[in-house]
Amino acid sequence: MVNAPQFSWHFLHPKYWLLWLGAGLLWLISWLPYSVLMWLGAGFGKLLFKVLKSRRKVALRNIELCFPDMPEAEQQRLVRQNFIETGRALFDTVIGWWWPNWRIRNLSHFYGYEHIQAALDQGKGVLLLAPHVLHLEAACRVFGLTHPSVGFYRPNNNLLIDYLQYHGRNRANKYMIGKRDVKGLIAALDQGEVCFYLPDQDYGRKRAEFVPFFAVQEAATTTGTLLFANAANCAVIPVLPSRLANNQGYEVRILPALDSFPSADDKADVTRVNQWVEQVVKQNPEQYMWLHRRFKTRPNPEDASLYK
Repeated sequence: MVNAPQFSWHFLHPKYWLLWLGAGLLWLISWLPYSVLMWLGAGFGKLLFKVLKSRRKVALRNIELCFPDMPEAEQQRLVRQNFIETGRALFDTVIGWWWPNWRIRNLSHFYGYEHIQAALDQGKGVLLLAPHVLHLEAACRVFGLTHPSVGFYRPNNNLLIDYLQYHGRNRANKYMIGKRDVKGLIAALDQGEVCFYLPDQDYGRKRAEFVPFFAVQEAATTTGTLLFANAANCAVIPVLPSRLANNQGYEVRILPALDSFPSADDKADVTRVNQWVEQVVKQNPEQYMWLHRRFKTRPNPEDASLYK
């Protein structure tokens, strides 16, 4: 468990004033209606599309690699829409961190909790597999209203941001575990906790298998899921979050636990995880975090980068 960051008078130093100003403005804006926040987020996303040229290239390249048969015009449209969703993610974070429970309940749609309850009734913890969807901060808050959970996170180097991030994410949840604290997460699972884990980014060559992800046949995929599933008394349960159309809020859908998982075949198991991520992405491809260089690690270090 990470020691919860505490408020420090050092946060009043002038070097933090702009950050406080920005946070204060976002807090005030957060009281606007949800539809207005999503409209503002869309505008911010269009600005990001024009400004973040390097990230725009990364997103387009990822989509080209994953969907090579998609017409070029559709690929370009998906990138633009993805940046709109990225802009909205700023306000998803504000909602997840700062909204009172009564406001977010009005936008919460939760299904499938019986799958988690079944695992808990068997005395197991739950390793909840979540994908890197752009609205994840709000979706985790929605989940926490039904069952406070444990998060696996990377502390921010900026102490004030880390303070805001930690306590914002814990608004409806229990506590956070540092991303390198493997023993801490295993202990939480053994204690019957529900723990979020995101297995769908490129974390490097260590503890990874190269297996298919969409049309890319050798994508570095973490075996961390298997490590936790083998070491802890837990069920592995996928969650499918989505931001609903027409400003209806957020849906969190819990899927049945993966059966016979893990098996003795690491490649087959992480391929199965990737297939689940593909299932989530296909539901709302514009809501996935395409800005991450998902295929930066190649099977051989000498292989040419897919991003050049």
